[in-house]
This record gives sequence, structure tokens and C-alpha cells, in this order.
Amino acid sequence: QVQLVESGGGLVQPGGSLRLSCVASGSIFEIDAMGWYRQAPGKEREFVANITIGGRTNYRDSVKGRFTISSDNVKRTVYLQMNALKPEDTAVYTCNVDYLDNHLGTHLTWGQGTQVTVSS
Repeated sequence: QVQLVESGGGLVQPGGSLRLSCVASGSIFEIDAMGWYRQAPGKEREFVANITIGGRTNYRDSVKGRFTISSDNVKRTVYLQMNALKPEDTAVYTCNVDYLDNHLGTHLTWGQGTQVTVSS
């Protein structure tokens, strides 16, 4: 029922910027949190950032000061503004949404992933 559609990935040079977007659609009673994960070649998937419905944000240390997560609760959209990109940021970035359905059942839905490549 619920799908996540991501956009904004691409190829940039070190120091460049990208803005990722993820739109949630379907039968959602309430979104508790939205966030971003990434998986680089040869590494496990790791947490990048998330934001709660109340606006509380969290970031992994390596992206603090460079990445900014934000959301539009009406549009059910989460954004990740990525500045001062480094080659080590290269990864497949995946959106996830923690939400309640109309029966107050909890769900965690993942997007398809979008490739971010920072090339020197």
C-alpha cells in the first residue's frame, strides 16, 4: 500500500552538492520518522540521518555540518541536502519511513535506493 519514491541521486565532483528527495504515498495514519541510510561498496548499510514527526533530527558524525535532513509532513516528503561531498560519501542511499496504518499497526518501508557517486 505504501510506496517510497526517491530522486536526486547522481554524479558530482568532490565539494559538490546534491539534494535527495523521498515521497511517501499510500494509506498512512501517521508518520513517526523518516530517514536515510546508505551502503557503500564493500561496506554494510549504515545510518545517515533521520527526522521525527516533531522535527527532531539525528546525524551520523561523519556527515554533521555537511548534510541537512528536513521533511514536509503535509507532502509526506523527506529531503537530504548534501553539501561538501566527499568520495567516501559514494553509496546507494535509501529512504525509510516508520509509520502507523489506520489500525495503528506499525510498518517500516524502504525505498528503492538512489546512487550517489562523488568522483575525483
